[in-house]
Amino acid sequence: MSTTVTMEEAQAKLPELVAHLGGGEELIITQDDKPIARLVRETPPLRKPRQPGNCKGMIRIVSDDNEHLKDFEEYM
Repeated sequence: MSTTVTMEEAQAKLPELVAHLGGGEELIITQDDKPIARLVRETPPLRKPRQPGNCKGMIRIVSDDNEHLKDFEEYM
């Protein structure tokens, strides 16, 4: 969804216009009925960036056993 405003309106109410933009929405600024700028609100990341080693210690291998690999010989 986009909102279109004139340059004069954008200069007068820019903080208010930006505050009302939702994630991914855009604000198109026009001058003489021609678009001259487009502002897009960034969407925040949905989760924290991955950190190496954050699952360390969650898995424990009880024995070194290659017998279970026999079932997968055709795939190797």
